[in-house]
Amino acid sequence: MSNRRAFFQYVIPSVLSFALSGVYAIVDGFFVGNSIGDAGLSAINIAYPITAVLQAAGTGIGMGGAVKYSILKSQGKEKEAREYVAGIVWLMIVFSLVLTGVNFLTSEQILSALGASGRLLTLGNAYIKVIAMGTVLQVFGTGLIPLMRNYGGSFWAMIAMICGFVTNVILDYTFVWIMGQGMFGAALATIMGQGVTMTAALVYCGMKKNLTLKMKAAKSLKTVSQILKIGLAPFGLTLAPNISLVIVNRFSVFYGGQEAIAVYACISYIICIVYLLLQGVGDGSQPLMSRFYGVGEDSSLKHMKMLAYEFAMFLSVTGTILIYLMRGKIGLLFGASPEVNMGIIEIIPIFLVSIPFDAVTRVSTAAFYATEKSMLSYILTFAEPLLMLAMMLILPPLFGGQIMIWWSAVLAKIITAVISISLSVRYAAQRNHSFRVI
Repeated sequence: MSNRRAFFQYVIPSVLSFALSGVYAIVDGFFVGNSIGDAGLSAINIAYPITAVLQAAGTGIGMGGAVKYSILKSQGKEKEAREYVAGIVWLMIVFSLVLTGVNFLTSEQILSALGASGRLLTLGNAYIKVIAMGTVLQVFGTGLIPLMRNYGGSFWAMIAMICGFVTNVILDYTFVWIMGQGMFGAALATIMGQGVTMTAALVYCGMKKNLTLKMKAAKSLKTVSQILKIGLAPFGLTLAPNISLVIVNRFSVFYGGQEAIAVYACISYIICIVYLLLQGVGDGSQPLMSRFYGVGEDSSLKHMKMLAYEFAMFLSVTGTILIYLMRGKIGLLFGASPEVNMGIIEIIPIFLVSIPFDAVTRVSTAAFYATEKSMLSYILTFAEPLLMLAMMLILPPLFGGQIMIWWSAVLAKIITAVISISLSVRYAAQRNHSFRVI
């Protein structure tokens, strides 16, 4: 099989899977926004980062172990590879228990810290209490997907995601619109959808006989630490749009109020799908990049990276054009007020500027953690929110309030892309030098 054909066999299902994970948030926003209005939309927007932490935790753990599994398997080390499968399962169990307790017991405090108050706090708390009780479903539902891809099951990973998504849509319609359960119903639909995805993933992994809890005690600490070391970057990358969401919301409360939060809610729902498509390119090509890295096929590894950059750029440009053309309908989709819809039409072109830059960053980050360059992936993962926070502290007071909140988010992505190009070029030069020395 040619590298190009293998690339698309892995990446296309991954891209579609990530698109569906982004639509999860849109589905809740659509049904709640059209049921409760701007307040419900804003409450979902403020509360959703908590849900995103659970899903990012699963993705980080699953990807961290899957990278090591793929590298070791390509080297013929089957027993060592299975140790990392067990490590993934145990870590997902532990993190599920801890996150369930933390989110359920401190939901109001967390929401307050995220900027919720009054009715937004009440609505958000109703949503998060249910989400917390379904933590294990979300962690396993997202954590097993990277493992499925590295088993060669990219198509079946996509099917598992589709099953969960369809379940979520049907139950959102039933609970929120038909039964009038509001935020409670939206949250219940979300966790039940993730439960379906988890069940499908467990069935696939069980049929492959690649799901185990057996891990040597003497190696357990090393195995777990390696999973967490690699997994921190995909965790941060998955969470990045929601970190941005939190930062923008906190500053928008001061400068633009509830209307600005509702505007950004609608924009973030739509634009996040494109960001996730781009992550799907990186994570979809990860099994192949890890495999070629493991066996030392440097030319094939370079080819995979180039294909990933090209395809991500194609998706970013296509997504930018489509969103721009439909900008007048975004607010209407979520039942936003006319004022919020006008704000979306005015503001969304600013955010579209950042999409091609995000394509570069996400592929570079995925390439780094796929080849165990964890420190470089950390730099790219966490540079953007740090830059955004710094610029929001400096630019809005000096140059124009809420409009500079929007531009700070975009400028942070542009600068991070420049950093990613610099690190990628530097790493390639070092790797070429090492080969010449050898």
